[in-house]
Amino acid sequence: MTKKKRIDVLLHKFVPQHLLLTKEESLELLEKYKIELTDLPQIFEKDPVAIAIGAKEGDIIRIIRDSHTTVKKIDYYRYVKKEKG
Repeated sequence: MTKKKRIDVLLHKFVPQHLLLTKEESLELLEKYKIELTDLPQIFEKDPVAIAIGAKEGDIIRIIRDSHTTVKKIDYYRYVKKEKG
């Protein structure tokens, strides 16, 4: 029986930078935009990137992507949700 190779998904060229926000940063983000946690798009707790950065249900992840239409990077946010079932 052969062992499966573990691949670090964070090093893949198509995976943008993912950062786990602190509780304080999460509260500031929600307050800044006057939104609730569930107003953000979701990412599941078992997503390979969520696992790799240690994200748990209720956390917020900041995703920093390169923009193809501007020279600056764009921030996206996702809240971590537990999958049903």
